[in-house]
Amino acid sequence: MMLQSPLRLLPRPSRTGRSGQESRVCMIPHYLIVLTALGATVGIRPAVAQETSRPNFVIIVADDLGFSDIGMFGGEIIHTPNLDRLASEGVRYTSFYVAPTCSPTRSMLLSGTDNHLAGMGNMYEKMAPNQLGKPGYEGVMNDRVHHLPELLKTAGYHTYMAGKWHLGKEPGNIPRARGFERDFSVLPGSASHFNMDPVQDTNDHAQYTEDGEYIEDLPRDHYSTKTITSKAIEYIESNRGDGKPFLAYVAYQAPHDPLQVPDSWLRRYKGKFDEGWDSIRRTRLKNMKRLGLIDEDAKLAPRIWFVPEWDRLTGIAQVMAARKYEIYASMVEYLDMEVGRIVDYLEKTGLRENTYIVFLSDNGAEAQDIEGSFRGRRASAQANHIANKYRTDFASWGRRDAFLTYGPPWAQVSNTPFWLYKVTTAEGGIRSPLIVASPKKKGAGSINRDALLHVKDIAPTLLELAGVQEPPVRDGVYPMQGVSWRQMLEGTVTSPRSEEDWLAWEIMGMRAVRKGPWKITWIHKPLGLERWQLFNIDDDPVEQTDLSERYPEKLRELLAHWDDYVRDNNVIIPNRTSFDGLEDRFPPRPDSLVEWSPRNERNYEPKAEDN
Repeated sequence: MMLQSPLRLLPRPSRTGRSGQESRVCMIPHYLIVLTALGATVGIRPAVAQETSRPNFVIIVADDLGFSDIGMFGGEIIHTPNLDRLASEGVRYTSFYVAPTCSPTRSMLLSGTDNHLAGMGNMYEKMAPNQLGKPGYEGVMNDRVHHLPELLKTAGYHTYMAGKWHLGKEPGNIPRARGFERDFSVLPGSASHFNMDPVQDTNDHAQYTEDGEYIEDLPRDHYSTKTITSKAIEYIESNRGDGKPFLAYVAYQAPHDPLQVPDSWLRRYKGKFDEGWDSIRRTRLKNMKRLGLIDEDAKLAPRIWFVPEWDRLTGIAQVMAARKYEIYASMVEYLDMEVGRIVDYLEKTGLRENTYIVFLSDNGAEAQDIEGSFRGRRASAQANHIANKYRTDFASWGRRDAFLTYGPPWAQVSNTPFWLYKVTTAEGGIRSPLIVASPKKKGAGSINRDALLHVKDIAPTLLELAGVQEPPVRDGVYPMQGVSWRQMLEGTVTSPRSEEDWLAWEIMGMRAVRKGPWKITWIHKPLGLERWQLFNIDDDPVEQTDLSERYPEKLRELLAHWDDYVRDNNVIIPNRTSFDGLEDRFPPRPDSLVEWSPRNERNYEPKAEDN
């Protein structure tokens, strides 16, 4: 996504928010920048004053968490007391955007630059033939952008990482090579939460590094969320006595598939979701209105047309479908517990008083029903791999040796009230919850609905807060494109962008541009129409009323920005995607999604495993 105007290096002149508009701020938990790393219990030494007043930064990234899964964003059942407490001490932002998929988001977070320039123009797993070997499509975070941990390390910061990397596996591309002083990292996009069994890669095991070295063994009691937290705390504690500030990047694997939890957590939500996805979405919408996250007259996006009404499922199908979300909810609560462990550590050591915490998700909720898609079709390499590595029978769901995903119906619940999900450029794919908690807890408990924010803003924001100047522009290295949030965090402006600034997206041919309240999208069939549509996001956040024919001049205006984005960021539209041919395998898309009910159609429906 790209800001229209070029980056201004420090010091930045004052920028106003939306001219002439009052900020819609509600006194409810506010999103402080909380990028959380969960850690194990460690010995606590007396606090040591930092050598300077430069702040610490903890960036916590959840993997595939939906917009409304946690309590302070409308979640009605999943228990998230620690994230809710963080929100009550910080500011929640409701218009924060990420990429449609994980590794592009991570490349922009750590570089402050569009993913097409940073090397993640497409995920390496999805690279199209016409993108292979092209600049910006290396499938790793490349050397032509600045790396936030390198800049902070050079400026005297300790730099720590624990969690998912997904930005390269070769020695020159691992976290140590990108500026992290210490790291515990799972290198691929997904893996078992209990061991080194891979998911997307058909290698013998998923690759991990610690402190720049490839490792062959994990801690004896390894569960990804717990280990990631423990390592983050261990690293911070190891140098706390020297008083230097630190960056801790905590990138959880959870709640990314496979959906797995410790045995004692398997029944934690038994029966909690028996009312089904339709009722739960309605309840979440009410909660979001009560919290002030959305307008009182806001509506739900229609149920996706190939998803059946809950009440039309058979009893066994309801039991099986609810079980999937029970496991997912347990993963989210466990994640919350570990975030709490990090925050508690910071408070006990006195570090919280000088630490910014940022919490976000890397993209919208995941809708793939991987094991269901492969059932009966064991021809692909990944299907054979999952069949050989994991159990998929109902009795095993959620266990350490099982593979489970939850599919489109629950993804839409997690993304309430928005349309669609991960991989798409609809709001359900690119809008993320964001909490930013500042050292002085400024704006505690409030909600900012005015600020138009992007994940590539985080790097320049942290640099400015640390008093670190971005290096001068030089040949071969792109300047950061994000904008600093410092004035917004200090309360002098409500948004770092004006109505004239714009953002843009592309991944796997999915496209979008947003400027002020206006947004255009181009989404592959069968999920979209494969043509540009125009929406007013302020009036229609669920993207159901196409205004392209009513406002052709506005459409042309945003299409001109799209052309600029393609040119300036070396965007190459793929000549082959995983959506090719899918339209014939889906039920026909109705003309009116709002009025349609999927009766007598071929629907998505969970099926029992053959035992």
